[in-house]
Amino acid sequence: MRSSLHAINKGASTMQNKLNNITRLNALLLGAAAALSPFTLYAADSAKGFDQVFELHGIAFHVTSTNEGSLNQLEIAPSGLETDNSIIKREIDGTLTGADVADANGDGSPEIYLYVTSAGSGSYGQLIAYSANNKKSLTEIYLPPLEDNPDNAKGYMGHDEFSLIENTLVRRFPIYLQGDINAAPTGGMRQLQYKLTAGEAGWVLKLNKSMTY
Repeated sequence: MRSSLHAINKGASTMQNKLNNITRLNALLLGAAAALSPFTLYAADSAKGFDQVFELHGIAFHVTSTNEGSLNQLEIAPSGLETDNSIIKREIDGTLTGADVADANGDGSPEIYLYVTSAGSGSYGQLIAYSANNKKSLTEIYLPPLEDNPDNAKGYMGHDEFSLIENTLVRRFPIYLQGDINAAPTGGMRQLQYKLTAGEAGWVLKLNKSMTY
């Protein structure tokens, strides 16, 4: 009887260990899946530069950047456009640190948003973005310079963070007060929210909200 009970307990322990291992594996897989955007089809090792493919509404964007120094080569290779799938090549001042694909204005044609961070202690942010016009060709999206709005530019010394939240482009950065050193801003944070709108000559990201906290 004792032998039988021992065998049963041993079998139950073995089964519990297997269940625990399965639970750990599922957690790891879910974590890996969450690390990628729902619209990210492919992501390469970031140590070799930026190399990702984004897709939405049948249009794909293969985005690469060398990310080897302060100046880098950026390429955007679209596919699925009806008229022009030419590769866009341009030099960027900094490294490509992130990207998002979205249909921010809900017109059925996606946009690609690329986030560049400059070298040096300032880590100034830059946005590069393109819209697929009626799924035919790419047109650059214009983000007005921060300096165009003195109130929002006050206390700005870089360290931008860009993200796309619920079809709104969000830009955050610390606020520096007089006497602050680069590593220790004391003025809080400013968050600017932009909506994609049709301008006279193309697409424009128009500021619709500014918050300081």
